[in-house]
Amino acid sequence: MGVRQWITTAAQAITTGTVALAALLPIAAMAKPVLLISIDGLRPADVIEAKERGINLPNLTAFLANGSYAQGVVGVLPTLTYPSHTTLITGVSPAKHHIVANTTFDPMHINDDGWYWYAQDNTAETLWDAAFRARLTTGNVHWPVSVGANHVTWNLPQIWRTGHADDRKLVRALSTPGLVAELESQRREGYADGKDETLPSDKLRAGFAQSLIRHHQPGFITVYLTALDHQQHLTGPGSPEAHQTLEAIDGLVGDIMAIEHQFHPDAVVAVVSDHGFATVDTAINLYRPFIDAGLVTVDATGKISGWEASPWATGGSFAIVLARPDDAALGAKVGALLEKLAATPAAHIAQVITEPAIAAAGGNPRAAFYVNLKIGAVAAPFISSQLPMLLPSAAYKGMHGYFPAAPEMRSTFLIAGPGIAKARNLGEIDMRSIAPTLARAMGATLPGAEKPPLAVAP
Repeated sequence: MGVRQWITTAAQAITTGTVALAALLPIAAMAKPVLLISIDGLRPADVIEAKERGINLPNLTAFLANGSYAQGVVGVLPTLTYPSHTTLITGVSPAKHHIVANTTFDPMHINDDGWYWYAQDNTAETLWDAAFRARLTTGNVHWPVSVGANHVTWNLPQIWRTGHADDRKLVRALSTPGLVAELESQRREGYADGKDETLPSDKLRAGFAQSLIRHHQPGFITVYLTALDHQQHLTGPGSPEAHQTLEAIDGLVGDIMAIEHQFHPDAVVAVVSDHGFATVDTAINLYRPFIDAGLVTVDATGKISGWEASPWATGGSFAIVLARPDDAALGAKVGALLEKLAATPAAHIAQVITEPAIAAAGGNPRAAFYVNLKIGAVAAPFISSQLPMLLPSAAYKGMHGYFPAAPEMRSTFLIAGPGIAKARNLGEIDMRSIAPTLARAMGATLPGAEKPPLAVAP
């Protein structure tokens, strides 16, 4: 909050009699610009134990001495990118913000693998909203669930459809009007394709984030980097290729921070991730037993023609949705099938929970059952009605999306800047506590957050 902005706010408060000047002083002193960077799939131990693992991360490991950090972040159900990123920016669970998976529920497979790209699907208040109330300008580069997001002054949202070059036109059309053209002109290079999650695209997006900061200086900015997640899916967590990718991303983080501190020397910088990673070698096609039980029907061409109960693949788990949630007989039939599968070693099922436990975990309110696979297995989407239940994991060597209790799913939180304690190990934290912590740093609040801010002050 700038001095002029603080004076205006204080004057308004005194005039209305709603807030005493003395109460404003600590908030004004605490308010800082905030830079929030997400590195998809960053495991906390890869930073905390970087030296022991032979990973050179000078920018990320500097947070351990210069700021506060979590030993691990316990995520949400499921530990997927879109639900987790929405929790990171709202402070609430998927049950409340309603981004309950990456892909939308599509039992008839007519949405062409559509994702939860659109901010209108998020029903919770965001940090962008909180920053707006605190009279800060805001920026975004590629954060999930940001198409049409309210109160983002300069928005480069994440969206794609096919990977065709027309996706670039889609991003341009859904960004803040003129912003892509402005930044491309300044940088003399094109913006990254929405579907491209490789390191070259991370470098492009990091460069555009630097230009956005340089030319507009948003008081709160979100930046999302994808290449580490992409690489760990391909070659597995802890692979040499994943370590090389992370080292390159560390350099990008340093570049973005340098520009931010050039224009906002007092900025608070936070680095987060959405989930950890597990090595996988097996895929489970839950559609096979559901088709065999008559719960999913297919036509002569093998396409789904109807459903009574449908699996909803979420990485290392499945949500199970009933066509008629109040049909006790249907629920009993599905429950009996899942019980039988859980007793079958080939199904690789670790746990099946029902609605009360799903609600307690803050998971998908549409799910009547939630199936957690054993670490090492991945939930297969519907591909063909002819495939068996047990499959190789194909291109995937790493996966997430398991229940959040799994240690492999722990994610990362690092924070540094004025007003942040140095070398403080916060231990294991709840992901929902991150957003209110960042709101407090920028002199704002998130009243709906489900957890209080973290104790990061000196």
